Amino acid sequence: MAKADEESITYSALSPEQRRRYDLLLAGLDLLDQAIAVFDATPKLVTWNKALLRLLDFPESMVRVGTPFEDFVRFNAERGEYGQGDIDTLIRERVAAARSFQPHYVERARPNGRILAVRGVPIPNLGFVSLWTDITEQRRYEGVMEQQNVRLEERVRERTAELEAANKRLARANIEIDDIAEALRRSENRLQLIIDSIPALIAYVDRGEIYRFANKGYADWFGLGKDEIIGRSIHEVFGEDSYTQIVPHLARALDGERVTYEYARRLADGRTVHARSVVVPEADADGTTVGFFVLSIDITEQKAHQAALIQAQKMEAVGQLTGGLAHDFNNLLTIIIGNLSVLNERIGGGAGSEYVAPSLQAARRGAELIRRLLTFSRRQSLEPTSVEVSALVHNMTHLLVRTLGETVRVRLRLPSDPLYALVNPHQLENAILNLAINARDAMPEGGELTITVKRRTLEGTLAQVGELAPGAYVQIDVSDTGAGIEPAVLQRVFEPFFTTKPFGGGSGLGLSMVYGFVRQSGGNIRIRSTPGAGTHVRFVLPTAEATPAENRKAAEPPAAQPVLDGPVLLVEDEPEVRKVIRMQLTANGYPVIEASNGVEALELLENIDDIALLVSDTVMPGGIGGRELAQRARALRPGLPILLVTGYASERAITGVAPADVPTLRKPFDQATLAAALANLLAPQPAPTAPQPEHGQTCP
Repeated sequence: MAKADEESITYSALSPEQRRRYDLLLAGLDLLDQAIAVFDATPKLVTWNKALLRLLDFPESMVRVGTPFEDFVRFNAERGEYGQGDIDTLIRERVAAARSFQPHYVERARPNGRILAVRGVPIPNLGFVSLWTDITEQRRYEGVMEQQNVRLEERVRERTAELEAANKRLARANIEIDDIAEALRRSENRLQLIIDSIPALIAYVDRGEIYRFANKGYADWFGLGKDEIIGRSIHEVFGEDSYTQIVPHLARALDGERVTYEYARRLADGRTVHARSVVVPEADADGTTVGFFVLSIDITEQKAHQAALIQAQKMEAVGQLTGGLAHDFNNLLTIIIGNLSVLNERIGGGAGSEYVAPSLQAARRGAELIRRLLTFSRRQSLEPTSVEVSALVHNMTHLLVRTLGETVRVRLRLPSDPLYALVNPHQLENAILNLAINARDAMPEGGELTITVKRRTLEGTLAQVGELAPGAYVQIDVSDTGAGIEPAVLQRVFEPFFTTKPFGGGSGLGLSMVYGFVRQSGGNIRIRSTPGAGTHVRFVLPTAEATPAENRKAAEPPAAQPVLDGPVLLVEDEPEVRKVIRMQLTANGYPVIEASNGVEALELLENIDDIALLVSDTVMPGGIGGRELAQRARALRPGLPILLVTGYASERAITGVAPADVPTLRKPFDQATLAAALANLLAPQPAPTAPQPEHGQTCP
């Protein structure tokens, strides 16, 4: 097994015991009959085992660390491994498939007659692993099995005919009968070999539910030998829990009905396996059931994929439902916040202010809660920025308390000075929430969750072992007082789709997504756990400086409100929302005319020449939404300033395409936010060389 140059540095930093384990792992991989190759995200070869050279006949000079995946594909294409066709086309197709990092399985017949099964498994954010298995003999055995079945049936027919004729000539056919019996014994042995070789679980059970036959696969499924299972009862072999699941089906089979069912059983190591069985009754001449033929297949992997798919569908449904509800809630909060803000200004500190101020604060907290809830339902690429980590963790407190429940106490240990990390804030929130939920599940009776943030400097050997560049980092610790994790499980917690939860209880992607996010952000993550004493997750992220934009934002005075030469056209289909926005516009000194939908607004634009500004909701009834209205308004008046407002969670929920310089303001907003958005919109435009606003830009 070869090692990458980068690994050699880490290898030298390992302890003797760690080196011994590492060497044993590499030596073990070289003993496998299957060929293994690991490619990074480039993709280039990182490591392999000896079987790669033996099965694929690659030159030793080619198989080295850093060889591009494309070189292997080209070598195969040029020696005819992929059949006829344009070589460059064959190469492009396979390189493109590799770069997509999707799991795949194919079987390929080599020119030398060998058949290889090729399986590719992506490693999140790192690359992929390719596995080649020689299945030539397996396919040959399948062909032999099919031929032997046909030959066996033919021989049985022949021998049966001979036996019927021999019965009439019994006195002179003893030798022939003996020959036929011997042939039948040989056929039975051959059939037994075939039955043991096929990937199915086959058994025969008599009327008393006692096993009279089982192939090797069936016995292996229950951890028994073929001879051990014969003579035992179904109840004894299955165990109480599994037997209870299948009793009703056995009763139907005893009545002569062919039945199909699924069942699950728990292994000694704690894993749960699933099987699907078909039970076919055997009846005597009187129609009485004398036994059952049982054919079963292992569907554990299929169940795991189904559970992962269901989990993914649930998350997608939650995201869609959350986005739709956000629109309605944001409209409601716009009405509540807008009216409460006006009421609060009018009464000042007078009578009733003690009721208005808490209500306004609660409404704003609700808007913030919805915004945070939507953050975790979005799927977005990493866009790292300078994030004040202590403030982010502190602002998550309300969400964590509500998510974890009353039985879990949340403690924060935050530094007095701000600590900035270069990270995507939404992904960081999602990672902390994932870890908090895992901690909650480990404390079903309640406990304590502690989140600690501090500065950490990694140098020398410590940085090398952590596969990090030496320097300053922000360290985040998430610890709980829960049940802890067994050592065997702890080694696999970052594996995609690995979960100790029951089927449907989790996709097994939470910790792997946290791991991928931390590594992609330039940090690293470690987990320590003791069964019965809780779990401690620690990850570090690169530090960053406070962004100049934040400093300027605190120092700059509010901009003066621009003066318009004409009225503002306000377009909103919800009357109460329209009323609130109208009050906010008039309070800022803008004259307002209104329209309840895009059709009315377009008619006003066509007939009123002095409209100076268009403020429109994005999604409205009547066939013309805000984006289409913006397009048509620009066609009528190219220089008209336009501001869109929306209560939806993301741009994906909004159809249509608006002009590139039309910003979008998210509901709910107050009078000051609207004034700032309009001031930004109506401010003098930058020079043509300055960057233009992105499509769908959100105003402050």
